[in-house]
Amino acid sequence: MSGLPPLRDVIARHGLSASKALGQNFLFDEQLLDRIAAVPGDLAGRPVLEIGPGPGGLTRALLRAGAKVTAIERDARCLPALAELEEAFPGQLTVIEGDALDVDHDSLFDTPYAVVANLPYNVGTALLVDWLSAKAWPPAWTSLTLMFQREVADRIVAKEGSGTYGRLAVLAQWRSRASLAMKVHRSAFTPPPKVMSAIVHIEPTTMPEKVSPTILSRLTEAAFGQRRKMLRQSLKSVPGAIAALEAIGIEPTRRAETLSVADYVALAKELS
Repeated sequence: MSGLPPLRDVIARHGLSASKALGQNFLFDEQLLDRIAAVPGDLAGRPVLEIGPGPGGLTRALLRAGAKVTAIERDARCLPALAELEEAFPGQLTVIEGDALDVDHDSLFDTPYAVVANLPYNVGTALLVDWLSAKAWPPAWTSLTLMFQREVADRIVAKEGSGTYGRLAVLAQWRSRASLAMKVHRSAFTPPPKVMSAIVHIEPTTMPEKVSPTILSRLTEAAFGQRRKMLRQSLKSVPGAIAALEAIGIEPTRRAETLSVADYVALAKELS
């Protein structure tokens, strides 16, 4: 690692700049990157999936921590910089060019893996929903350590009744533990985004019995898609939902944000 030039120099030498279209913002603070890499615990020898490594700032921290990193990068401009890291850490880094939304992540690993990523803002939520909606549970991933815009991070860890509570909170908490690991000021990025960011850490827990992830996903999408309306109206598009509400003792005149995660799980179980 000592033989590698500073990341700023690498970016300048390869003529790289953050792409707004790809939702890129680069992090240069080595201490901050090391702190992010430490959130999932000891990574020495462990397989790690990184999405959108860009020029490799977080990748360096993961490799320093001893992780065996598989990185998926869509931006071909960044591949030469990542190739330098492959040479500097023989056998520790595999780079795949492509769109992370189109790749079967589980097929890349023979053993359980951790996900650590400064997610591109434009695909972060879609990737999170995919990871949280896995039918097989526990999933192949052991934890998700992800950078989001602060407002998205707040929605993931929100509790019922709050203004930020919604579909992401239910999906993240019904069979996982979700916590806010650290806040990241906008000034840490180049270029600085208009919003603050935060690291969310998610670990899978026990799968509730006889609950369909597909049904839970449909319920939350319908309920929070019309969150200002009563459940008797917002859940009309989900067959059997209104009868299920009454069967488990939830008033159909309530609104989506007043139901707890446990309420949604009970409702999904009734429908399953």
